[in-house]
Amino acid sequence: MLRHVAAGIDGSPESLAAAHWAAREAVRRGTALRLVHAWTWQPRPTASVPADMPQRAWAEEALSRVSDTVHAGHSDLLIIDDLVEDTPVTALLAAAGQADLLVLGSRGISGAAGFLTGSVSQRVVAKSMRTVVLVRAGRSGTDEHLCAVDGISPEEIPETPYRDVVLGLDTEQPCDELIEFAFDAARRRAAPLRVIHAFGGPSAYAAADRLTPVDGPQLLAEQERSVVGTLRPWREKFPEVAVTETVVKGRAAGLLIRASADAGLVVVGRRMREAGFGTHIGSVAHAVLHHAPSPVAVVPHV
Repeated sequence: MLRHVAAGIDGSPESLAAAHWAAREAVRRGTALRLVHAWTWQPRPTASVPADMPQRAWAEEALSRVSDTVHAGHSDLLIIDDLVEDTPVTALLAAAGQADLLVLGSRGISGAAGFLTGSVSQRVVAKSMRTVVLVRAGRSGTDEHLCAVDGISPEEIPETPYRDVVLGLDTEQPCDELIEFAFDAARRRAAPLRVIHAFGGPSAYAAADRLTPVDGPQLLAEQERSVVGTLRPWREKFPEVAVTETVVKGRAAGLLIRASADAGLVVVGRRMREAGFGTHIGSVAHAVLHHAPSPVAVVPHV
């Protein structure tokens, strides 16, 4: 199949933002864009479906509107419209399996109820074998770049630098897929890569090897050396990427959420394992997906 970036469409503002982000990513990768709209006939359709219009016709029209809007901003991009008669989770997981990555819309925290809205996105992230990027409503190409001088829009100055790509790194369980995705994303944008590693006390394994537990400055120095060692082969593979490292004692989720406020993209991992109650996202990825305002890429790994 032709290489492509896929985006899930459902008529919401979040999915429209996801479609535009996916289009920009497809341009950066030199691939096609596939817009996927999953639908099934409902005995009681939502209020957005006109009473005098067949549900399939409404779905076709909704997909066509998004496709036309995206094409207007990317006239040279090959866009494939795909209307799939299936449940959203099933259709999107199938689409993810065929794509370089899948892009979905996300509402994040519900202001009224305080929980993650958009259960389809969350379920797809938890089960996908490929990277999934979640994008908030209202995000535009301008938000990916640093502010331009004199109030000029970054879209008017192609040379305006991209914002940092932020990577959450766990040196105890480093993952090649995660690290490579972050370095590659930074390279494609000519953007700096900011690596954040948070740690608590010494691990049980490290403590068992010592008569006296390590803490304070010595522990920090060990963690910094671990980060440098983990990143060394990737710095050599991607010499054009400028890398900064933040190594602090604290909670990774909070640090990544704060960093996301000024980031163009946050990259986190999801270990592929089955929890006792079903597929697990992971506490750090779960918190970042809830609260980060920037797009978040969730990279599955073993």
